[in-house]
Amino acid sequence: MYKKLLRKLNADKVRKSKEYHYELSKNIEETVTSIKNIVGESDDIVQRDFHIGKKIKATLFYIDGLADENGIETKVIKPLIYFSEEAVTELKGDDFIDYIQNEVINFIELSVETTFDGAMLPFMSGETLLVIDGIDKFILFETRRFNQRSIQEPESEIVVRGPRDGFNEVLHTNVMLLRRRIRDPNMTVQFGQLGRRSKRDFALIYIKGITNENLVEEMRYRIASIDIDDVSETGDLEQFVEDNVLSPFPQLIRTERPDKVASHLLNGKVIVVVDGTPFVLIAPFTFEEFFKSPEDNYDRWHIGTLLRVLRYIAAFIAIFLPALYIAMVSYHQGMIPTTLALSIAGTREGVPFPAFIEALLMEFTIELLREAGIRLPRAVGQTIGIVGGLVIGDAAVQAGIVSPIMVIVVALTAIASFSLPAYNISITFRMLRFGFMIAAAVFGLFGIVIAYILINIHMVGLRSFGCYYTSPFAPYNFANWLDLVIRAPISLQKNRKAEPKTLDSKRQA
Repeated sequence: MYKKLLRKLNADKVRKSKEYHYELSKNIEETVTSIKNIVGESDDIVQRDFHIGKKIKATLFYIDGLADENGIETKVIKPLIYFSEEAVTELKGDDFIDYIQNEVINFIELSVETTFDGAMLPFMSGETLLVIDGIDKFILFETRRFNQRSIQEPESEIVVRGPRDGFNEVLHTNVMLLRRRIRDPNMTVQFGQLGRRSKRDFALIYIKGITNENLVEEMRYRIASIDIDDVSETGDLEQFVEDNVLSPFPQLIRTERPDKVASHLLNGKVIVVVDGTPFVLIAPFTFEEFFKSPEDNYDRWHIGTLLRVLRYIAAFIAIFLPALYIAMVSYHQGMIPTTLALSIAGTREGVPFPAFIEALLMEFTIELLREAGIRLPRAVGQTIGIVGGLVIGDAAVQAGIVSPIMVIVVALTAIASFSLPAYNISITFRMLRFGFMIAAAVFGLFGIVIAYILINIHMVGLRSFGCYYTSPFAPYNFANWLDLVIRAPISLQKNRKAEPKTLDSKRQA
């Protein structure tokens, strides 16, 4: 069963699924009828009937919009029409096809298929299908043409310093961007299809000699086990291959930055690129990597260290600040300095709600504003987020619904959550923040500590493709602390990380 699933990923083999129950015939009329039965009444399927060398009947099929019509006309149809009449008479069967490939149309990639199953997938992907009377084989020409978005700067990941190019929606363009950065012949790219009906192309990429083969086989197995109509985006794929679907923590990372992907490839990771999306999946991934950004290595180590320390502080604020405020105000007023306690009590005078309800209302409002800003047009969304927050916060304070200190706490929390490089981990922290707020409202500081312990128990038991999610914190590995909270000089980082285990642990001499 395992080997059968793995065969779905082989790029040099055609799937023998027997999906189309038709037999290929030497009679061109029967073959053309079978093709029409398969494609149905699709108006974008173009059929061209002509004679090769003015003698042999032939029919050519292509999909309008996916194939280069000018190229088909000038590079395929015209050479076949003006085919040598003597060659038409003398050559038969495979010799006839070989002559076409080597003498007539030798400037276009050409392939031959003997079954409907093998021919229909490349045809529906944009290749041109040729049927010749008297020959029970399909000839496919590589005439695909796609309108694609140009290579632009990633929109979801702002580049402070580094390359400005980002992935787009075309699979082969994205693979090309990685090839430009890593010119190692050991970089292996394996193509396959996802989805029973969509048959969406994807690429599995890793570097032989660095990436552990067990990791590659595990990724192949999980992808091959997916049986669904369509996997339209890497977010869908991520949910199928991750270890624990119930965990709020992401176990893979997605990115639009080729330089980031190239760095992870060289550290023994496996990359999955899916056609139709600019987001590339990286596996496995550990918790501490969500606090890293490629810019950390582009700047001197002092700057990189400072930025990482700021991110860890921002993560603490994003998770714990509202919960600490609720616990201190509701249960542990004695832990607050007297002057500050009197100031907070003065600002809360007249507020009708307890601290928990007050914080819940403000956090819920901030989340609404954030979501509204994303869904609105960009220029309007930014204005709504800023103006809406100022107006609503000021109006709530003036109305006596919330205290000014609560507005400050919520604003600091929102700013801190935006300081994290990975968007998906910031969403996780936003969810956890509400859990800590509830724990603080029920048990005070003891509730925060209990919730923190439970989350740590969950994280220590979490795996990402067999790798410890909390490495190198637990299991402890001091060597990897040189690139953790502190970003040590690159000259000292001689080895690759302990997770994932690699075949070559040395990254520099």
